[in-house]
Amino acid sequence: MSSLEAVWVQPCEQPGTAVVTGVFDILHVGHVRYLSSVAERGLPLVVGVEDDPRVRAWKGPSRPLNPAAERAEVLAALRCVSGVFIVSGPPEAHGPEDYIDLLAPMRPGALAHTAGDPHAGGRCAAAALLGAQCWELEMIPGRSTTRIVNAGLG
Repeated sequence: MSSLEAVWVQPCEQPGTAVVTGVFDILHVGHVRYLSSVAERGLPLVVGVEDDPRVRAWKGPSRPLNPAAERAEVLAALRCVSGVFIVSGPPEAHGPEDYIDLLAPMRPGALAHTAGDPHAGGRCAAAALLGAQCWELEMIPGRSTTRIVNAGLG
């Protein structure tokens, strides 16, 4: 049993959603284009936002720049997003099996990720075990929160 929990900010009761999880620390055009292209595939889009302790453990003490509740609120305001939840749990719970237990009650129709995602194999394995499609979408070149932070761009 996973120790991950979904804390809903904007519930989506529809089964068969497309699910995306991530940090979404500074919402930028790469995120918007990616999320829009997931939603354009026809399933309601549900976004999981990793909570602050998980992000801090993975990306260092200066991250996240914005708290999870605010990141979730911004995502919920996007027209293409049907539901938003915050992923909470210990940072070491990040394997496919952890997300399978988290997502199974949502009955997703697809899990989406960007090309080049180092966890793509695990995401596709999780999708198969959930009976969902695995969608890989192109990353928007030159657009990432890390690049923005490191370049000092606003």
